[in-house]
Amino acid sequence: MIQNLPGTSQTAVTAPKLTLLDFAIKGGWVMIPIILLALVAAYIFIERYFVIKRASKEDTNFMNRIKDYMHDGKVDAAIALCKSTDSPSARMIEKGISRLGRPLQDITTAIENVGKLEISKLERGFPTLATITGAEPMLGFLGTVIGMVQSFYRMEQAGNNIDVSMMSGGIYTALITTVAGLIVGILGYFAYNTLVVRTEKVVFNLEATNTEFMDILNEPAKN
Repeated sequence: MIQNLPGTSQTAVTAPKLTLLDFAIKGGWVMIPIILLALVAAYIFIERYFVIKRASKEDTNFMNRIKDYMHDGKVDAAIALCKSTDSPSARMIEKGISRLGRPLQDITTAIENVGKLEISKLERGFPTLATITGAEPMLGFLGTVIGMVQSFYRMEQAGNNIDVSMMSGGIYTALITTVAGLIVGILGYFAYNTLVVRTEKVVFNLEATNTEFMDILNEPAKN
């Protein structure tokens, strides 16, 4: 059995638990832009996610009804259906129907232009999210460098009275910003690519709808 040495205490010293707020405070002023940019990135991702999700919902029977209306010559009914359907595909087809009577190339160009506008609307905020994703790690490194400079400056001012805790505490505080910047940057990277993938699915649906509509226009008239 191991005996306790004289003068030693059996009470274990427990390290104080730090909350996220404590970490943010210890990181210094650089944590302010890191947190603010993280909130902006979170808002862009959530808002764009639901916008793209709503745009990706397509009525599977929409084009069938458009096809029936076009074959029956009910152009006004087809336009009314497009206006009552809130989707990028419906707005694109509505523009194509409004160009009926013009050369097919003009109709195709009009549809493609509307499709580009719809995709541009979905990608609103993407450049900002990409910029934040790239800037966050650099802000974290900036905070670390500033913390290290301050730590070495305090050591220089201390002269011969340098304490180990003076160096370790400064490094610990400086690295907090790096950790925060990397976490936000990594999460932002995954968020950005998630939105890009979902947007590409919408683009594919628009291209398929455009092709189907042009096939309807190219079908021979029924006698």
